[in-house]
Amino acid sequence: MTPRDVTEEVFAAFGEGDVDRIMRSLHDQVRIEFYGPDTIPYAGHYSGQHECRRFFETVLASVDIHQFDAEEFICEGNKVVVTGHLNLTARSTGGSIDSDFVHVITVADGKWLLFRDFMNTANAHAAFVR
Repeated sequence: MTPRDVTEEVFAAFGEGDVDRIMRSLHDQVRIEFYGPDTIPYAGHYSGQHECRRFFETVLASVDIHQFDAEEFICEGNKVVVTGHLNLTARSTGGSIDSDFVHVITVADGKWLLFRDFMNTANAHAAFVR
């Protein structure tokens, strides 16, 4: 699989809420960096399969996904940059998270090695403290 293929696979699995399927596409040494304040339940840095599983489980337990659209894939070597738009609802408050996003992904051995997420974290923060 190409870096884009594995990224599309993870996105499809995420949209279906299938954490086991996501995990099959993550490298043993995977790292996730989700930038934002502690009010966002899944903000932080995660290393290794166990912590990264917890990240995806926390995201999927914390929000309802209404829209998660990848709009552009920029691929070069083992790097993939994805731009898109999401619309989520924070389950704890009912607040809306409507934001563009940029994901920066590094792939090694056909699996995600590094995933960095950038979005309007002020919007997400407001949704979780509403």
